[in-house]
Amino acid sequence: MSNEQMKQWVTSQDGLDNLTLTTAPKPTAGDGEVLVKINTVSLNYRDTEVVMGLYGHHASVGHAEPIVPGSDICGTVVSSNSDQWREGQRVMAIFNQSHLKGQIHAEDMSSGLGLPLPGVLCEYRAFPASGLVAVPDYLSNEEACNLPIASVTAWMAINGFRPLGQCASGGETVLIQGTGGVAVAGLQIAHAAGLKTIVTSSSDDKLEKAKKIGADATINYRTKEDWESDVMRITEDKGAHIIFENGGAQTLRKSFDCVAFGGLINCIGYLSGKEEISKNPMHTNVLALRRNVTLKGILNGPKERFEEMTKFYEKHQIRPVVDRTFEFDEAKEGLKYLFSGGHFGKVVVKVAA
Repeated sequence: MSNEQMKQWVTSQDGLDNLTLTTAPKPTAGDGEVLVKINTVSLNYRDTEVVMGLYGHHASVGHAEPIVPGSDICGTVVSSNSDQWREGQRVMAIFNQSHLKGQIHAEDMSSGLGLPLPGVLCEYRAFPASGLVAVPDYLSNEEACNLPIASVTAWMAINGFRPLGQCASGGETVLIQGTGGVAVAGLQIAHAAGLKTIVTSSSDDKLEKAKKIGADATINYRTKEDWESDVMRITEDKGAHIIFENGGAQTLRKSFDCVAFGGLINCIGYLSGKEEISKNPMHTNVLALRRNVTLKGILNGPKERFEEMTKFYEKHQIRPVVDRTFEFDEAKEGLKYLFSGGHFGKVVVKVAA
């Protein structure tokens, strides 16, 4: 650490209102590390849970406090003790810093940015050289910071079961619940890959926005409570081959009822709750057997798949959708806005002037 100070946001995991802007010594790069000036930070729903002390469903993550929240950046290298990176390069950080290839392991969970490791809602941070990915030149800072969690999670939901280097190329239907960061990234990736897309939302306005970026069909789940029947109608009773299960307690049964035979349900979010509200008439194993379904939990993805995805993004010139950008001293308001659920796509904090 140097004597020079930097600004950072710190949480004791006791509520959004108690997030505090403070100062700390500016870090320096150690052996094999890279010091990055943070330009932009993309906010995730996970960050709101960390700040509110609600992120407790991963026992291996633990409960560290106080901590700098946040995990997703676009930054600029200011000094490097590694030949992998040079001063002036723009970089993104991978979420679990030790997850470089293949399936995630329990020990990788201890390398997660923003809990249990200190996060990125600060002006500078040192990273292991292996924990960074190059930013495609065509992306702005505001766009690039959205790739590490939202886009990689969406990429893995669509391509995670395919061998490295192969990706979807048409012939499948993807059902995407909601219009948050992962959902919109999934829509953009699926559309670019030539897949058929169905998007659900409670907002007609958001559904219109989804159509403009490639949604083939949309369903308002407020006005159409049995939306799973609409999915079956739209797919001519075949069902969706890939489902972004972002709802949780109140949507999983519906996903089982509209997934294709041999289909994949990706358990990504839980915006309708983490615990089942009413008993299902069928046990989960019966529901899975009924249509030969794979139920997969998605915990982001490894660096090698992140780099694979950036090539796809560059080939198709995909630009992440940024709903709103907040200034650094407005980060608390940014997290509150994200938590309100009013966004379409991603919410970004601009750190560097």
